[in-house]
Amino acid sequence: MGTVAPGFRIPPWRLERVEAARMKTMSALMRDPNPIHFDPEATRALGLGDRVVNQGPANLGYIVNMLLEWVGDPAAIRRVRVRFEANVFAGDRVEAGGEVTEVRDDGGVRVAVCDVWLRRDDGQRLVSGTAEVVVDEVG
Repeated sequence: MGTVAPGFRIPPWRLERVEAARMKTMSALMRDPNPIHFDPEATRALGLGDRVVNQGPANLGYIVNMLLEWVGDPAAIRRVRVRFEANVFAGDRVEAGGEVTEVRDDGGVRVAVCDVWLRRDDGQRLVSGTAEVVVDEVG
């Protein structure tokens, strides 16, 4: 993991293409009947264009994937809080990233507080927030 200090950039996580077929599957699994996730006619009717819209939990999942690849242990992720800022559409290429803003001792472990985000390849921020991640034991 290397030295973790404020300013440390978390290695990015990339998804080359958000797939419409996966959105349809996620809609079924989550019992989400909103047609913007599987019917391009619904997105057109709302003025959102010709591509279906990815589910928010999937977009959050991309950020969690980035954190997991960095720390390697799901139990190390203590908290993630995000704000959804823009839609992710079928066909988009997205990248999750983050930067450590603070490191503190907490109950015998070092915890990194991080700014996290999800961006489209055009640079538009889609999701932003913070995460707290255990980076190692103290002492």
